[in-house]
Amino acid sequence: SSGINAEWPLRPGIHLLNYVWPNIFETSPHVINAVIEAIEGLRCALGPVKVLQYTLQGLFHPARKVRDVYWKVYNGLYISAQDALVPAFPRIPDDEKNSYIRHELEYFL
Repeated sequence: SSGINAEWPLRPGIHLLNYVWPNIFETSPHVINAVIEAIEGLRCALGPVKVLQYTLQGLFHPARKVRDVYWKVYNGLYISAQDALVPAFPRIPDDEKNSYIRHELEYFL
């Protein structure tokens, strides 16, 4: 099923994530818990890579309050789906001191 509409079943989940995501900056503890749990549920439905794509944009934001919220989401994502995130991390070339390339993953891909 590699057609143009192959991603169609994911669209409602992505629309829901687009409605939920701006609420991560709420200050009420009840709303914060509800938003975090909704994001965790959408992680199960859409996959952790899609949630990681939303999360990466704020991990290094200049404002500390923004970074704190994004790191909270990322830490939960990392704890719950650590193995599934490996292929989604960017490739970093080796330097003279360190080796960053994941050879086994590249063999598979």
